[in-house]
Amino acid sequence: MDVILVGLPGSGKSAVGRRLAHRHGATFVDLDDSIEKAAGRSIPDIFAEGGETAFRALERTAVEHLGPADPDVEVRRVVATGGGAVIDPRNRWHLYRGRLAVWLDARPEVLAQRLRRSPNVRPLIATRDPMGAIRSLARDRERFYSAAHRLNGVAELGALVERVDELVARRDTLGATTLLRGTSLGGELLIGDGIAAAAVGDALRALHARRAILVSEPGAWEAVGADLATALADDGWSVERILLPQGEGSKRLTVIEEAARALAGLRAERGEPIVAVGGGALGDAAGFLAASWLRGVPLIQVPTTMVAQIDSSIGGKTGVDLPEGKNLVGAFHPPASVVIDIAYLGSLPERQRRAALGEAVKMAALGDERLFSLLETDGEAIARGDEAAFATGAIAEVVERAAWAKVDVVDADEKEQAADAADGRIRLNLGHSLGHAVEAAGGFGDLLHGEAVAYGLRGAVRLGVELGVTPPELADRVETLLTTLGLATEPLPFPIGAVMGALATDKKHAAGSLRWVLPTGDGPVVRSDVPAETVERVAATLLAGSEVTA
Repeated sequence: MDVILVGLPGSGKSAVGRRLAHRHGATFVDLDDSIEKAAGRSIPDIFAEGGETAFRALERTAVEHLGPADPDVEVRRVVATGGGAVIDPRNRWHLYRGRLAVWLDARPEVLAQRLRRSPNVRPLIATRDPMGAIRSLARDRERFYSAAHRLNGVAELGALVERVDELVARRDTLGATTLLRGTSLGGELLIGDGIAAAAVGDALRALHARRAILVSEPGAWEAVGADLATALADDGWSVERILLPQGEGSKRLTVIEEAARALAGLRAERGEPIVAVGGGALGDAAGFLAASWLRGVPLIQVPTTMVAQIDSSIGGKTGVDLPEGKNLVGAFHPPASVVIDIAYLGSLPERQRRAALGEAVKMAALGDERLFSLLETDGEAIARGDEAAFATGAIAEVVERAAWAKVDVVDADEKEQAADAADGRIRLNLGHSLGHAVEAAGGFGDLLHGEAVAYGLRGAVRLGVELGVTPPELADRVETLLTTLGLATEPLPFPIGAVMGALATDKKHAAGSLRWVLPTGDGPVVRSDVPAETVERVAATLLAGSEVTA
């Protein structure tokens, strides 16, 4: 097996790695040394000549050159990574899966003292304020390091090696891989491969739950819920199940009443969490149930579809639909835990994966250039569910980048009250006004949510071009990507009056005007002065199935 050591500069990765490798007769690999040998120059020189971007490209290549994980039970290699190696989602995919990842953690004060004595210059902390630089790196990288097994890096060297050996002895933990462990709105957010059962069990224990109450729907239950329930039962949990209707059918007040009566029958108490197992609609409904039962109980989200993993399970918005519009009744109820298991995506129907990319394109259009490029190169393979898209970590990277981009937005503006709307949570509604309108016009049954958002994105960039705020080249890039992904290309059989009527009840109205989120070259703007005739004209082009900017 391979042992991967991660942590900030000065945390002792090289010292621990050499001692551990010597003990096991294993090969020691210093990733930074490998990069310098391959490049023929020092890391400071690489930074000086090409900046951090050039260094990270060499770093990714060095990680790829490690090859596949060694399944042998004996320690064969010990790899000390550079402090920032695990920033890249692809690097973590390769480094953490099938390997034992260990985080050597230490206080910034200790690290600064060590680095003062070090002969090696670390470019990212060679500043006038090294302590401030270390604290900033620690804050920004904690979610990446936390996915590994955490050890106190201040401990004596021999004791640290002993602790790593104790982890080596627990080889059974290598079957599941946590890729990211962060927080959003005070709750934990985990992304990984094969982690659902263990992570839900840990979340239940953290909440001092006495049983697992799973709320799901028939499709999700058959696909993953029953196996999750069995795994929890094997872990000693008493498991209860409440099934809601599938899809948007779960998001009705009558359904919530029936589910609440089921909770009453179970005598569910205020401290007992609800575990939502399903896609976006199920998560919205189960979240609203958790927000309203006994005036609020803890919620654990286990999103089973791609659109739920990258969007709806994050941020604490819950809600149900009315005939007049989508999500008009709801509450903000942040989950105590969100468990995102990439393994669930392999069995999804292609249509669901493809539709989810509509939400991913939205996040890219908001300014994530890396996500944009990733979707342009790998989006179609991801939609098809190609084996290579999973094996290379492309799907995991899309999920992480889109999901964490949403975390950054909602943590800064939980309830959409930012002084500057364009910097707030409302930006996440890009493409959603017309998207929700065509969903409503179809009775919430004809289109998947991501498919509707794709139509809304086309509408948003077309409106933006007409108003002079969206650069034509950006609009063309968005529309070309959507066409490549096979999204929002077909005509829609909905009356224009039904679409315009749904827009009239959109929840993004303020002071009587609908606020439109429109992309620019420097992030989105929010406009409340879009003429109704312009909206109707653009909406008509969507219904006609035009693939080019009007």
